[in-house]
Amino acid sequence: MLNTETPSLQHPDLDLYDSARLMQALVDDQRAAVEAVRAAAPALAAAVDAALPRIAAGGRLLYAGAGTSGRLGVLDSVELVPTFSWPRERAVAVLAGGEGAMFVAVEGAEDDEHQGRRDIEVLQPGPDDVLIGIAASGHTPYVLGALAAGRTAACLTIGVANNPGAAVLAASEHPILLDTGNEIISGSTRLKAGTAQKIALNSFSSALMVRLNKVYGNLMVDMKATNAKLVRRAVALTMRAAGVDEATAREALGRCDFSVKTAVVMLLKQLDAPSALALLGRHDGSVRRALAGR
Repeated sequence: MLNTETPSLQHPDLDLYDSARLMQALVDDQRAAVEAVRAAAPALAAAVDAALPRIAAGGRLLYAGAGTSGRLGVLDSVELVPTFSWPRERAVAVLAGGEGAMFVAVEGAEDDEHQGRRDIEVLQPGPDDVLIGIAASGHTPYVLGALAAGRTAACLTIGVANNPGAAVLAASEHPILLDTGNEIISGSTRLKAGTAQKIALNSFSSALMVRLNKVYGNLMVDMKATNAKLVRRAVALTMRAAGVDEATAREALGRCDFSVKTAVVMLLKQLDAPSALALLGRHDGSVRRALAGR
């Protein structure tokens, strides 16, 4: 039996717990998710290094999964757009059962290996693309089909699974084992297995964005200011990075379509918006290198 499916011996009387004890047990069990990702950090770093030149060359991040794993892939792909101004068409997730499965479970869809292959093939993948297959069990046919299509198209393949020896890991160039063990509620991989997947995906994509010059220091300077909250965040980031007051930050942002990295270079290099954009372009969008260069 898979580790993720093996009944836990720690809380055999879980259904008898009162709410306080039940909550403590559920929360405490999540600690194993962090430890599992810690153990996988070297493998994740290697995957970032392998993905970086492909993504820098114009490749896409492709995600494939079913159920909770698939929904976490969708979440990671969607969040890259406002957080890092990542083009929507360059972060694409496919989910067993289609888009509707994001909201309503589509039973049996995860068993369709051919559909997994077809869903990736329709995206016309290529050698610059990076495909991340996610499956808690590590044996989901839909994900295995997607990975097979990725390999055929010469994509870089990354497999994320929560069981040692999983087929998804064997089918990937960069296997990421998140060995979370059994679940406090037997077989419910939406618990710590899912938590570990969320941490791993978030860490992988965030590290990749940092390496792609989407961050200055530890500041999110390539965000999209698409609502009032994000406008305030853009102003605060510009104030901090450039050491200016709010009025100065807002004025600079207003002259560059609220691009934080452009505003920072404008203010610190005393440039107009087109010149700051050109300077950033000469330095691959790196604020740090633009400030040090010409």
